[in-house]
Amino acid sequence: MTSQTATKGLIFNIQKFSLNDGPGIRTVVFFKGCPLRCQWCANPESQSGRPELMTAAAGTKKITVGTYQTVPEVLTEILKDKAFYDQSGGGVTFSGGEVLAQADFAIALAQAVKGQGIHLACETTGHAPFDVFKAFMPYFDLMYFDCKHWNPQVHLQGTGVTNDLILKNLRQALAANVPLKIRIPIIPDFNYSLDDAKHFGELFQELGVSEVELLPFHQFGLNKYQQLDRPYRLKDTPQLHGEDLLAFQATLAQYQVTAKINSW
Repeated sequence: MTSQTATKGLIFNIQKFSLNDGPGIRTVVFFKGCPLRCQWCANPESQSGRPELMTAAAGTKKITVGTYQTVPEVLTEILKDKAFYDQSGGGVTFSGGEVLAQADFAIALAQAVKGQGIHLACETTGHAPFDVFKAFMPYFDLMYFDCKHWNPQVHLQGTGVTNDLILKNLRQALAANVPLKIRIPIIPDFNYSLDDAKHFGELFQELGVSEVELLPFHQFGLNKYQQLDRPYRLKDTPQLHGEDLLAFQATLAQYQVTAKINSW
């Protein structure tokens, strides 16, 4: 990331009236830049830590994805809908990319949001320096935390990083009693087998985790790879549906882990 992110954040979308990223009506702030390169990523425009050109959804016009914004600029957009947060029990969610790829800006914005008495959630890969993650945790009323694989080497093959730091931060969040929703994106030929479910069950049992969410693989981001003129290795992989995860869910239950299937 550039030095600008000390005072400005690289944001690629501010989505209003979201109903799927936490309780109530929410505004989702999408941070650009991610240390992972998940083969199934549905938001490939979020990966690069720089502004980039992308073909618009209709036609051949090029648009710039990502603009540098200050904390007051982002907060101004957030506060436009404060009445809806208050009425619905909603708030703001930080998403990405990976929020902690811009940790200084993320923490500064979190302080500003909480200073307005707004419920704050985030979606994170958990891949950040241990001390940075520790400094980040106290500001959040809810944290969505992805667990993509139980095996560090397979995690490396599918995402470009091992899960060592991710699990270390997950343990840190659990020890601090951060309100967590742990999610597993279920990807064919990566973590979809019942053996994977067994090992996830053993991991969560050891961590003391009793509830997780399963996210079936989808192809919602397929066209974005074409718009970015970027190859997509999973373009021919069939989508999964809720019923495809019932056996996985049942296997986790054998380890006293209740898994909610979030069908799309």
